[in-house]
Amino acid sequence: MSGEPLRVGVDATTWPNDRGFGRLTRELVTALAARDTGYHYTLLFDQEPEVDLPGGVDVVCASTRSNLDESASGDRSRSGGYLWRLGQAARRGRFDVFFFPSVYSYFPIPSRVPCVVCYTDATAARFGKMLFPTRLNRWLWNAKTALARLQTTRAMTISQSAAADLEAFYGFPPSRIDVITCAADERFRVLDDPSAPAAARARQDIPADADLLVFVGGMNRHKNVISLLQALPRVIAAHPGVHLAVVGSTSGEGFWDNVPELQAFVQADDVLSRQVHFTGRLEDEELVALLNGAAALVFPSLWEGFGLPAVEAMSCGVPVLASDRSSLPEVVGPAGRLFDPEDVDSIADCVIDFLGDPEQRVRLAGETLPQAARFSWTRAAELAEESLRRCYEDRARADGRRAEVSTAP
Repeated sequence: MSGEPLRVGVDATTWPNDRGFGRLTRELVTALAARDTGYHYTLLFDQEPEVDLPGGVDVVCASTRSNLDESASGDRSRSGGYLWRLGQAARRGRFDVFFFPSVYSYFPIPSRVPCVVCYTDATAARFGKMLFPTRLNRWLWNAKTALARLQTTRAMTISQSAAADLEAFYGFPPSRIDVITCAADERFRVLDDPSAPAAARARQDIPADADLLVFVGGMNRHKNVISLLQALPRVIAAHPGVHLAVVGSTSGEGFWDNVPELQAFVQADDVLSRQVHFTGRLEDEELVALLNGAAALVFPSLWEGFGLPAVEAMSCGVPVLASDRSSLPEVVGPAGRLFDPEDVDSIADCVIDFLGDPEQRVRLAGETLPQAARFSWTRAAELAEESLRRCYEDRARADGRRAEVSTAP
């Protein structure tokens, strides 16, 4: 079947999720469907989707009692019945290849269909105690990823750093790893309307003349927001007009987080309580407006598979001050500065130096759009399609070798 279109089943249970892997699913599958290369995509949902979907795809629904976010957030886990229904629906599809855009939502498929599984990072292997509220949750995650690795024909990931982690932590040989990329949605852009950033600030009670720093992401412990907050008093002492917007869900309904600790730290300090703003999750257009008025995105994460907020900020013309770990140096490139995320003084020194150097600020801002342009969903889809093809061909070769052995005299 080399060169012919493939019938590809896609786990779409992460489609409604507002985290990075949900965006990856939506953006990548939409770009794959738009390629018009003859591949046929069928999206498998746990419940009937109430979202806009790209044209040219089919939809299958497993009709589970709950959706992914309800079943597997906080300290909850998916039931055996949930997993069974999804696995059976995938088996009945008789696909040439099945694609999991995120190992987070992996479920066993009781068939020999070859699978591409995307492991966006190995953060859970590095920082398990930071990500899981109980030993049981951690054990369930490890059990799930062990099953996923057994069913993975090819492992997909989203940066060279993450590819190295897949080899080190999960034992995948480089020959079975395919690296794609991520990109910002086209809504992330430099705005023509100068009033939009000011209006976004006003909605968050941020002064119009403030030097605004923005953090965007989850509130999990490995995102290391606490170190940024600990560095902020020194930054404010050097630059009194600095304000920080912490953008991300504070509902506690997603992954295990440390929002109460972060909010208590801020509330205990009179200056921080006035100059740190927890915005909650923002819709993209609101986030774009806020970023357009920012001096920098500050990204202190201990580890990232890619670091999509960095590309989103750069697409808005905003420099990035980021951790010197994992994928962030390759993503940020010349459009920002790096610091040691485990050293509060390193974070503070980086931000203070950036804010106090107008020439540096202009120079880094000038690098943002060219750096962001290196990443596109069109390129991601092209690379993903190559991975799907390799997956099918790998299984075909393996089946051919088995057939030769079984017929040998």
